[in-house]
Amino acid sequence: MGRPRLNLRLALEAPERQEDGMGGHRVVWRQLGWLWAGMEAAAGRERLVQVGPQSLVTWRITLRAAPKGDPRRPEPDQRLRLGARLFHIEAVAECDPDGRWLTCFAREEDQA
Repeated sequence: MGRPRLNLRLALEAPERQEDGMGGHRVVWRQLGWLWAGMEAAAGRERLVQVGPQSLVTWRITLRAAPKGDPRRPEPDQRLRLGARLFHIEAVAECDPDGRWLTCFAREEDQA
């Protein structure tokens, strides 16, 4: 694999539970930092949900590798943000034999 083109600046966000004071909670997203990435659409489909059709696109997002446990390494259940667009990370894997690059397999959902 050659050097990927990392031309998009994405925010890495993690979910946090925030107590509501009445025995419940809500999930808020906290920004962990910025990552430079390259993106490639992998597949897309439409599905019906309660409010109507929803576009579902999967993405391969490539970025510089970081060791496991490093806060710069994305994890499943975190998300990447590009403006108003959200990419929910489902899996992360090294994408080259030398371990210099990571691929995040992410899902973007958009109400049509």
